Amino acid sequence: MDCRDKALSNNYFNIITDYPVYLLESEQFDSCFHRIENFFLVYMSENDIRNTSEYFYDYKSIPKVYGLMQEQGAVGFDPNSLIVSGITQVQREPLNLTGQGVILVIIDTGIDYTNPVFRDREGNSRVLAIWDQTIQTGTPPEGLFFGTEYTREDINRALQTEDPFMVVPSRDEIGHGSIMAGVAAASHLEGSYLGAAPDADIVVVKLKECKQYLRDFYLIPSGVPAYEEGDIMLAVQYADSFAEEFRRPVVICLGLGTNYGDHTGRAPLPRYLDQIASKRSRAVVVCGGNEGNASHHYQGNIGNRGGADIKSIPVEVRVGENAEGFLLELWGNVPDTFTVSVRSPGGETIPALRLGIQDSITYGFVYEKTRITIAGVLVEPVSGEELILMRIVAPTPGIWTFRVEASGEVHNGTFHMWLPITQFLNTSVYFLEATPYITLTEPSMADNVISVSAYDAANNSFYIESGRGFTRLGMIKPDFAAPGVNVSTIQGRQSGSSLAAAITAGAVAQFMQWAVVQGNNRVVASQEIKNYFVRGASRSYDIVYPNREWGYGRLNMVGTFDALIGV
Repeated sequence: MDCRDKALSNNYFNIITDYPVYLLESEQFDSCFHRIENFFLVYMSENDIRNTSEYFYDYKSIPKVYGLMQEQGAVGFDPNSLIVSGITQVQREPLNLTGQGVILVIIDTGIDYTNPVFRDREGNSRVLAIWDQTIQTGTPPEGLFFGTEYTREDINRALQTEDPFMVVPSRDEIGHGSIMAGVAAASHLEGSYLGAAPDADIVVVKLKECKQYLRDFYLIPSGVPAYEEGDIMLAVQYADSFAEEFRRPVVICLGLGTNYGDHTGRAPLPRYLDQIASKRSRAVVVCGGNEGNASHHYQGNIGNRGGADIKSIPVEVRVGENAEGFLLELWGNVPDTFTVSVRSPGGETIPALRLGIQDSITYGFVYEKTRITIAGVLVEPVSGEELILMRIVAPTPGIWTFRVEASGEVHNGTFHMWLPITQFLNTSVYFLEATPYITLTEPSMADNVISVSAYDAANNSFYIESGRGFTRLGMIKPDFAAPGVNVSTIQGRQSGSSLAAAITAGAVAQFMQWAVVQGNNRVVASQEIKNYFVRGASRSYDIVYPNREWGYGRLNMVGTFDALIGV
């Protein structure tokens, strides 16, 4: 079996590591690997993986799974989102910034390349390339194992036929990627629709859905789009190659998110995005997710509070009917150590157990069908913090109580717990005493990337579903907010933080045109662009900044260029 087959086979587990795997004796394992900068994506036979039934053997190496961040909206076209962001104004004289000369990369569900909004004035495709990870009948990009790459020449040839999909069979069945590309970079549609950067070239990666064993491990409902971390990292590597090959600025846009991870930007994908964003002529824009109102985050404090010495805290989770199951993560802060006991709705209990340095145990109940696996990682290798991971299968409906207790002396006493994103639950599951803060989804907490929350441009109100900051360790995220409610798209009005990211990515393409293509700052990188945008953001007199909802304000391209000239 070659590396392509291993990358696609459900019998080969995907492992992400920063260990130089080429130093291992390869004949010991049935595997192959692909290098992604300082990371290695390894495809290893399940026969070489211990404890495959629960897959708890090494948390940091398990690919996180990401979902889409968009909701349905109304119909009709309204340019207000681009106007209030200052994007329409800088498209006009004297700046004339339309993203020309910039490559905008959408990593998502694909693109409807036949839509006229993705063509230039001569009718040629503005899509520079498509890497469809789901099609295995063609040639993959150079250096990659799977999928099929289609060039602009392929796409233009397809558009000249009666049935373009006979030539380039890549489709966007879900529509999310096409919407993202349209918001960021659509050209005129019958004179009425325009994206933020209508002259940018577009590169698209259609992500393949995660392997079944990962869906099983994360208990993701069938039919829900879910994409694994390693495939997204490969897509980012592919996107970055265009900056080298074409010597043009590249803007990468991600409208995906997850609640898995330590919420500090230290997982492999956010760390890799940080590396890309630190390169010159690159920028990375990430949405903040739609988990702010989902009640999927709990923050607790153990120790002396208000004169009372609190030894433990009961954390209650309400589970709806017919729940398939879910993962629950608890993250502590060094040097505190925590244990968790569990009480089911029927009154059965699991006592607190101090697991070893890295260990797991599975419990069953006498009167209930639920099975719970609890894994303890005293020092999670990437973050250095304690992680307690609980996998609850077939939970009884009702209120589950997870009592968190500190072991030994309390120093900080703060811990955080997260449930999965809403799409990854087949029924209602939420904390009874949740906090809406630190609900940004990963990878938006990566330091160098441009992270955006969403607001309603019609009345300048914050989008209630949008994720909120800061990070678990207090770093300022989001950077600012962008319109994300009833945004006009090629499929009617839509809402969600992914649309705020798409608008921002188009704005970044405008800035890249001015800075790199026109030679005003040829070596600009994501961190600098972020700070230019922060300086120009619109701010309200009654809000203190930086702010957990708004970051440093609202996207304003006119303000950004005014700040450049000292207005």
